[in-house]
Order: sequence, then C-alpha cells, then structure tokens
Amino acid sequence: MASPSPKSPEQSEKAKKYDRQLRLWGDHGQAALEAGHVCLVNATGLGTEILKSLVLPGVGFFTIIDGAKVTDEDLSTNFFVEPENIGKSRAEATTQLLLELNPDVKGDYVDEDVEQLLENSPDFFNNFSVVIATSLTERKLLPLAKKLWEAGVPLLYCRSYGMACCIRVQVPEHTVAETHPDNIVPDLRIDRPFPGLMSHFESIDFESLDQKDKAHVPYVIILLHYLKKWKEMHSDTLPSTYDEKKIFRSMIKEGCGENDEGVKLLEANHDEAMKAVNYALCPTTIPQVVQEILDDDACINLTSKSKPFWIMAKAVRDFVENEGGGCLPLCGTLPDMTAQTSKYVALQQVYQEQAAKDVEIVYRRVQQLLHQLNQPSDTILEKDVKLFCKESRNLYVVRGRPISDEYDPKTANVQEILSNLEDPDSIMVYYVLFRGVDRFYSEYNAYPGELDDQVEPDIVKLKACISKLLSEWGCGTLAKDDYVHEICRCGGSEFHTISAFIGGCAAQEAIKFLTCQYKPVNNTFIYDSIFCKSATYVL
Repeated sequence: MASPSPKSPEQSEKAKKYDRQLRLWGDHGQAALEAGHVCLVNATGLGTEILKSLVLPGVGFFTIIDGAKVTDEDLSTNFFVEPENIGKSRAEATTQLLLELNPDVKGDYVDEDVEQLLENSPDFFNNFSVVIATSLTERKLLPLAKKLWEAGVPLLYCRSYGMACCIRVQVPEHTVAETHPDNIVPDLRIDRPFPGLMSHFESIDFESLDQKDKAHVPYVIILLHYLKKWKEMHSDTLPSTYDEKKIFRSMIKEGCGENDEGVKLLEANHDEAMKAVNYALCPTTIPQVVQEILDDDACINLTSKSKPFWIMAKAVRDFVENEGGGCLPLCGTLPDMTAQTSKYVALQQVYQEQAAKDVEIVYRRVQQLLHQLNQPSDTILEKDVKLFCKESRNLYVVRGRPISDEYDPKTANVQEILSNLEDPDSIMVYYVLFRGVDRFYSEYNAYPGELDDQVEPDIVKLKACISKLLSEWGCGTLAKDDYVHEICRCGGSEFHTISAFIGGCAAQEAIKFLTCQYKPVNNTFIYDSIFCKSATYVL
C-alpha cells in the first residue's frame, strides 16, 4: 500500500485571511502594506471607497483630514455615514465605520480643513507613505500638491464627477524592481551558456541516449545540443532569420524517433524546444529601459542620500561591466518543462547555483558602496539584493510632473491635450471639462448646475470658462456641446457606483506605491462610464 502524501503546512490565520493578495505581492509586499501610513484628504463617498479598498487588504494606518460635517447629501453617496451622524464630524464618523472593516488596521482623524492644516502645521504631511485627496478646489489643491512634491510624498488626486472620473498621480520619482510583467521570457542563456551550464550539458551524452531517454531530458539540453551542431556548420553564429530558425526546428524534429510506419514521433520535450526557438536563441541583451536606468545619473553618481534602489542598480552596473561580461545577473528560475523530475531538478540547481554566485558578487559590491557612502551596512540586506538581481531585467523608474505645471500655460503639456482633442471621440475632453469646472468654481464659488434653476445659465458660463481656457492653450472650441450639458446636468454630484469603481482603481495605485510593486499610472487616468472608455495621459 502506498504511503499517504505529506500534508501541507498549516497556514496561519493571517495567511488565510490575506491568501489571495499574498499571491499577488507576496509576504514582503504585505509587510510593506502593513507598514504604510495613508492620509485621506476629505472623506467623501469617493474618499471612503478608496480607504475601504485599502483597509480590507490590511494597510497599517490611515489618517483622515476633513473639516466638514455630515450632510443629507453624504447619506446618498457615502456608505460610511449614518443618519445619526448628520451635523457631526464627517472625519470621525467615517473613521469609526472604516475601522470596523478590519481589526488589524489602525486609524485616526483630524477634524480640520486641509487649508488650515497646511497653514498651521506645514510639515504635517511629510511622513505619510501616500496622500490621497478628493473634492479639492484648485485653491486648496495646488498648495497641497506643492508641499507634497517638495517632501517627495506621492499624491493621488481623485475626482468623481457625474458619469466621469479621473486620477492624477503626482510623484517626483518612484522606483520599482518587481514590475510583474505580463509576458516573462525565461532567462536561459542558451546563446552564451555559463560554465556551470556547459559542464552540466557536457555531462549528458545526448547523442548516445536512446529515444526513450531523449524524451525525458529538459528542452534546454535539446537546444544546447542542436545549437552546438548548428554553430559548427555556421561559423559559430546563431540562427537569426525566419528561414534559419525554420531549418533549426527541422533539425530538432529530425532527431525524434519514428513509429512502425516510419513517421516521426514528436515528443513533448522536443515540441517545447521547437516552440522555444524564437526567444531562447535570441542574443542575451540588457533591455533598453534597464540600460537607461543603469546609465542614469542617479545610478552613476551616488550620494550619501541615494536610495537603496540606486545603490543596488550601481552594483549591478559594476557587475555587468566586470563579472557579468555585459549581462545582467542570472534570474535563476526555470519555466516548467516536460522532463524526468530528477533531470529537471538537476538542471534547476545549475541555474540556482549560478544565480546565487551572481547575487553574492552584487551583494559584496553593495556593501562596499554603503561603506563609501557612510550608510549603515544593514540598509540593504542580502535578501533585498537577491530579489533585485532576480528582477533586474524588469526594473522601472517613473519621474512625474508636479500638478502645478498643468496650471501654468508655459509648462502645461498643451501639445498632448490639443493632439488628443483633434479626435472628437477622445475622452481628453473630460480633462478640459474638469479644468473648466475648477475655473467656474473659482469665479462663482459653486459648481455648474448645482442649483436646479441655474442649469441653463450655468451652461453659458461654463462654456465661457472653457473657451477662455482653450484660448490660453491656443486651441479653438470643443467639438461637441453635449459634454458641457452633461457636466452641468450633474451639478457637481457624485454617483456612488462611479465612485466605487474609481475608488478601487485609486486604491490599486496606492498599493503600488506602498508595496513598490507593479507599474503605477504615469500621470493622469480618465474613465468615461457612459461609453466605458478609459485612457492614460502624461500632462
């Protein structure tokens, strides 16, 4: 009788609770999330929807800044206020109900308007991980954005207005090692095998194996075997053209066994080898985006204030120029392959051992750099270097633009706006409308259409505000008036379904900053719920 299979180790209650998200960003990502402190400016329906999507996965701490009192309108748009809260502090009411969602999360509130807080305590926002702001007028947004830009704190300004919504991300610089690309090409080094791989390959006399055994070797060995033959016939060059790769595949197919009728039997591992030809035989190079990071001034000229990302990038750059021979550290992971378990594990160990050697070299360089920069040696741990090396082919850096640049005609990205407005179906029109609404509010201290008997007059006023704005940009009028009518019809209202959608999107962006994983939206995301269209712009 076969012995029972071993049981999986018991998960902790916390691991069970956060199981699905741990699959997305891992234990270290969860730890970063739990160490984060998020600030929400204005606990509107949209603001609380964002916080809800951060509290549920376990953000460490949140603080709500809001000097408003709960009104009847809040009851129709905000699930985190109750009728008995009317006339009371909105910050306090929403904080209490949000904390009920997750006992692991801590929260606090400040019952004060953000404008007053900036004036009385200008450094209050400096220590937050991320600041999220909703329902801010231009007069309040710009000072807050300027302060956060100077402090280097990411800002997500979110807006839900009728059937449209947007997120504006402001961050001076954000670095990401774990970008989680959709399509990962295995780092096999078939074109330039490292010594350990060559030694392992040469220990397998592939030619002398019978067909049964050949069907159980990993496809990496098959590729190395036929590549060796190819190079002998083609002056040590790789198959590069479509025709050459076609011939190379035929070589692999010819090496398969035959059935009783003489027909070639294509074993699964040989089939995998043929499919891998397109990417596995390409020259091993450094991606252009990564090369730009390694050539960045922040990488080359480190200072005592350099962040760990740039210190590790410098160490990798030195590795590439020396031990790496022009290549990045080996990733060290293999995709699944059809092969005998023992043969696959043996090959896997070869890659892991080489990756460990590369990590050791880079880690030593990191420690040397930390010493030179007078930074503590434990600023960067070996596990950090291991992760950085593993993800070195997918590094990403985004440098944003301050929101204030958009409000200055000299620095605004007018060309991006105008080129998109040439398309009558472009949802860039909502950006123009939102800017027009801001100008309208500055002039009339109310949102267009906020009063039922003022909808028609406000349409004319809003058109004038938008025309003035477009004139400053050197652009004509909007192609359609329908959008202006729709904005005025909304009267500045928030629809909860729209807020819930954009709230989830904004929370996702905040998590990217908190965990330093995945690529964040660069600059402006707009969603049109009428036609279910979205777009991202750099403004």
